[in-house]
Amino acid sequence: MTPGVLVILVLVLGGIGFVLGRRRALQSAAREGLKLHSLPGYYGQTVALFTVVPALFLMATWLFLQPIAIENSVSSQIPDSAVAEGSARSLVMVDVRRIAEGLDSLAEQGALSEQVLLDMRADLTNVRSRLAEVGVALGSEVSPAVFEAAKSYRGIEHTASSIRTVAVLIAALVFGAWAWMRIKPRMRARNVSETFVKALLMGSSLVAILTTVGIIGSLLFESIQFFKLYPATEFYFSTVWNPQFRGGSDFGFLPLLWGTLYVSFIALLVAVPVGLMIAIYLAEYAGSHLRSFAKPAIEVLAGIPTIVYGLFALITVGPFLRDWIAQPLGLGTSSSSVMTAGLVMGIMLIPFISSLSDDIINAVPQAMRDGSYGLGATQSETIKQVILPAALPGIVGAFLLAASRAIGETMIVVMGAGAAARLNLNPFEAMTTVTVKIVSQLTGDTEFASPETLVAFALGLTLFVFTLGLNVLALYIVRKYREQYE
Repeated sequence: MTPGVLVILVLVLGGIGFVLGRRRALQSAAREGLKLHSLPGYYGQTVALFTVVPALFLMATWLFLQPIAIENSVSSQIPDSAVAEGSARSLVMVDVRRIAEGLDSLAEQGALSEQVLLDMRADLTNVRSRLAEVGVALGSEVSPAVFEAAKSYRGIEHTASSIRTVAVLIAALVFGAWAWMRIKPRMRARNVSETFVKALLMGSSLVAILTTVGIIGSLLFESIQFFKLYPATEFYFSTVWNPQFRGGSDFGFLPLLWGTLYVSFIALLVAVPVGLMIAIYLAEYAGSHLRSFAKPAIEVLAGIPTIVYGLFALITVGPFLRDWIAQPLGLGTSSSSVMTAGLVMGIMLIPFISSLSDDIINAVPQAMRDGSYGLGATQSETIKQVILPAALPGIVGAFLLAASRAIGETMIVVMGAGAAARLNLNPFEAMTTVTVKIVSQLTGDTEFASPETLVAFALGLTLFVFTLGLNVLALYIVRKYREQYE
């Protein structure tokens, strides 16, 4: 039974538990001649919660631990002779999983039987063609040990899934029956239900925190593995980026950092002045009719997918800059450049800055404007000397959001700036950023034991620390000016 069907079945049991719990509460009250402590619905909620929540928690835990347990069990069955020289056991496990998925697909089509398995085992050259029929591609030749491991993987997975289904259903029935039997007229069902819901809300609030901890932990663990294979000093101070999956790689972080900062700087140079001026005009000068039309029209830019911006950079902006600026001035011959990506990314960031800054400027109390006008200041002087300083903390936050979006952007850089890692001041030369190289290093069949793949986690951790430092600096500035103008 698939997890989705199992979830639906548990929810159905929870609905049945609600009806039975409510009915038992009413019948008990009528039989004993007592008044219910809580509303009948609370008794039903209690049974439903005890039916659904423990079962779903068990299923989530099972789904998390099952792949790890199966991987460890099957990996130990693969002999060292099945791992090619220069390869890793993790790559062999990739083929094991793919073969198991292919066998499942053949089984679903009714094309897998014991005789077919025997034929495939006897003629392993036929495995690749049979799996190709269901869209499964393998990275290497299939050895007998790998095929047997795939069969074992498939068998263990099916057995574990069956046990999971039974265990989850038993948990739902047992906890639901226990909650149903505890229902009595004097039972404080409302307190039980609200405490349960409060615990659920508290657990939900921890999801973001635990997710952040998990992200940091995974980045930190894999980065430590990388720095054991490649010196940190060479990584952070080298100016050459040349990963080679066959060895002899150079992982210089400085060209990627320079490309990231260069593209982000040009993007902010475009977006910050334009976005801020749009916000000032809409908040202080524009009429209600113009504002009701212009603000949603500008915010439409925020909903355009970044791949569309990338196509715009590749087809329109890049060739225009090359033909009309770069080539006539002798600055470059490529349509992929830092300027191309920076300009298009700046256009993408305009609605973030203008919308947030507009809301922040409108939040400045009208009394501050009236006081400035009462002292004889003009509208422009009021904006410059009263409104903007008062709204500065929020405007800084808008700039920070735009900067974080620029640093983390990938598609526009891939299609507009290229993938060349270099240190160059010419904005019409192709360069790349940290995020682009993270994607490129993790694309395809990756071997997580090699520095060529682990470097992506080191890049991610460095980018995380960099943006964290940017956030701390912005928070300091915001607090400083907030104290001054409040």
